[in-house]
Amino acid sequence: MDIYPLQIGVGLEEVASFGKFLGGSPTNVAVAAARMGHSAAVVTGVGDDPFGRFVRQEMARLGVDPRYVVTNHDYNTPVTFCEIFPPDDFPLYFYRSPSAPDLNIRPEDIPEAAVREAKIFWMSVTGLSVEPTRSAHHRAMELRGRTPLTILDLDYRPMFWASEELAHAEVERMLGLVDIAVGNKEECRIAVGETEPERAADALLERGVEIAIVKQGPRGTLAKTRDQRVVVPVTPVEVCNGLGAGDSFGGALCHALLEGWDLARAVSFASTAGAIVASRLECSTAMATEQEVLDLVAANPASAPKVEVLS
Repeated sequence: MDIYPLQIGVGLEEVASFGKFLGGSPTNVAVAAARMGHSAAVVTGVGDDPFGRFVRQEMARLGVDPRYVVTNHDYNTPVTFCEIFPPDDFPLYFYRSPSAPDLNIRPEDIPEAAVREAKIFWMSVTGLSVEPTRSAHHRAMELRGRTPLTILDLDYRPMFWASEELAHAEVERMLGLVDIAVGNKEECRIAVGETEPERAADALLERGVEIAIVKQGPRGTLAKTRDQRVVVPVTPVEVCNGLGAGDSFGGALCHALLEGWDLARAVSFASTAGAIVASRLECSTAMATEQEVLDLVAANPASAPKVEVLS
């Protein structure tokens, strides 16, 4: 559950009213893909409580199949509060103690046929932070094999990890099992020890991924393969809340890959989708349609991608 203040630019101690929204990064990615017409589902967990029921209902309302959501009777559905200080300060406060249902997904909770057959399998590194969800993620990778369009979101949240060293070891171990990795400069530092975007992308490729995508904030996005380099400038918008931009990027990237678009068009489309959500308050219910993204791409020719063929 995302609990977002309806007043912008003030601390939580001064906020008078809030809105409740479906939350969780992979769930937001699934909502973004569903918004663009795709069949989507999420393997996650909720508590046996009213918020857990809301999560299931809202997932279904937004086009995401809730059948793989596990109900955990030991832990409550977690809530996340944020503060909104545009353009670039959005503190998050997680209420997940002593644990949360999504971190207690077990290997036997993984839907084997769905994981094997999915055209895209998207995974966040937060699920590698503790057991039993770490083993569940590796079980999913065993089922998945090296099936194309297996994507690792390097979404590093330090409060979920015992140490940076553990995070590095677990993320690096997973990089050899996926073909696409997506992260910002700090997340790349944890994954491969590099923050400079070019070196970070090269290090990800050296670990075995086929496509490395490095988000650079106001400097845009870098995407590299072994024979191509793509740089996408930012799409200018008035930022309201930047928290959902990365999830919108992810869902739009899934859409572009499923449509068979080339890398430059895919990353440009994803970057613009992220900008749209950054201009809105909420995350899940703010996800854009394909046409909204295409219209904004057309309106910003200066944000066209730059492509370089590598010899």
